Amino acid sequence: MDSLYEGYPIGYVIAWRNPNVRLKDGTFSEGKKVLIDGQQRITALTAAILGQQVINKDYKKVRIIISFHPLEQRFEVFNTAIQKDTAWIHDIAPIVTGDERVRKIVKEYCEKNPHAVEDQVEDALENLKSILKKQIGLIELNGELDIETVTEIFIRINSKGVVLSQADFAMSKIASNEIYGGNTLRKCIDYFCHLAVAPEFYSHISEVDKEFTNTEYLNKISWLKNENDDLYDPSYSDLLRVAFTSEFNRGKLSDLVSLLSGRNFEKKIFEEEIAEQSFQRLKSGVLNFVNETHFKRFIMIVKSAGFIDADLISSQNAINFAYIIYLKLRSEKVNDAEIESAVRKWLVLSLLTGRYSGSPESTFDLDIRNIANGNFKKYLNEVESAELSDGFWNAGLIQQLNSPLTTNPSYNVYLAALCKFNNKGFLSKDITVKDLIQHKGDIHHLFTKDYLKKNGVVKSQYNQVANYVYMQSEINIKIGNRAPKEYFDILKKQCNDDGYELKFGGINNIDSLKTNLHENDIPELIMDMSIENYNDFLALRRKRIAEKLKQYYEAL
Repeated sequence: MDSLYEGYPIGYVIAWRNPNVRLKDGTFSEGKKVLIDGQQRITALTAAILGQQVINKDYKKVRIIISFHPLEQRFEVFNTAIQKDTAWIHDIAPIVTGDERVRKIVKEYCEKNPHAVEDQVEDALENLKSILKKQIGLIELNGELDIETVTEIFIRINSKGVVLSQADFAMSKIASNEIYGGNTLRKCIDYFCHLAVAPEFYSHISEVDKEFTNTEYLNKISWLKNENDDLYDPSYSDLLRVAFTSEFNRGKLSDLVSLLSGRNFEKKIFEEEIAEQSFQRLKSGVLNFVNETHFKRFIMIVKSAGFIDADLISSQNAINFAYIIYLKLRSEKVNDAEIESAVRKWLVLSLLTGRYSGSPESTFDLDIRNIANGNFKKYLNEVESAELSDGFWNAGLIQQLNSPLTTNPSYNVYLAALCKFNNKGFLSKDITVKDLIQHKGDIHHLFTKDYLKKNGVVKSQYNQVANYVYMQSEINIKIGNRAPKEYFDILKKQCNDDGYELKFGGINNIDSLKTNLHENDIPELIMDMSIENYNDFLALRRKRIAEKLKQYYEAL
């Protein structure tokens, strides 16, 4: 406001003109302008000058009031201190819009501030009113530019800001269309994603947004108010991608923007009928996504594969596409057992191979077109043959497990396998890995960290996933910095001598100890190992973990 008042430039706003659309009667409707850059400036201007309400981060409609000090010629956001100070004009909007006469305001101001010079106050207010006539630059991008080009333009302009995604364009496109209910559909998407993270937000929606409360959508998402599961908390980008891909059999969100604009891909023109149909189909896709039965059954399937914690799922796109498969197969009335196996296998395959880590949109598009045009089971078999050959299980996967990171995708799938098989924690008689993960237990080292450090092993080597194990903290503390041979010698006594103190956990017979090692894919040779055997141990355990993962995948 101060820059406009002083006559300084405030930069350009950039708009992208939507294409002209052929209406059903054959005439054309001129495309609207979509704001690409300058949102904060436009919001500030409409709020301050026109007095319009804005929606804040809590979805409340609020007025941002700008106050003006005519003697000092400066602006501030209205506050309680200004409210008590007669030297301030509380709200500039009525002056700028002409709803109140300048002469009247000057007179009232000078009565409250006798020291003020009337002409000085009047000049300041006239200059304030002239803000409406100040020029703001507009760059309009051609409507024929594709969304990738427009996105690139935005990124280059906002190199220091948040990168605008194609999901952002899609959400703007949805919200701007009130004819087909896009504005309400946008709210449904936003509110669902907010409620998934903060169920208590429901009461706020029902109290504040009466317009939305009276639509069909609130009832569709109201089940989230009692839902606290955080295994899959989708963002609006996730929701849009799943809803669009499952409903339109396309994987690129730029196609959604085009379809909502009415693009006829064959004739290369824009038609109102296609826009109308696209909004209806998107609505159907969104409602399928937010459906309580669909969502909860999908989560149940994911958990049945051992993914009991969100941290075990290293790729959001992998779980997104797994949900797409669930929705597609359900719409095709495939029997439940086949759907469950298909979802589990695709999710695990995607995580193990990093299927959606490179170019997720292109891979989404490839996968959905193959699934939509044929038999899913056949396509799954083809992908398995290409991605999960013997070479993968016997070499590629073992190489992936040569990693120090607990976030390693293959290792997290391994933890899911331990959960699915209900395996016990290392040296635990009754407590499972699942129990330890759910209660935020710790990962510990089989060859203890201090022992390896004292023997000159560097961090990248003592922190290896093949050396990690879920173990009760109290057992780990008692093991201390002993070599495996040392603490297993004590364990053997614990198992073979009825009168010997149970030092490390509750296992008290050798068969139970060997079973525990087998469940945790630890070679029995560890019982006689020390520092010189460490690298051999890592190689053996990586092989065992890979074998467990293959067994796990085949059981899905």
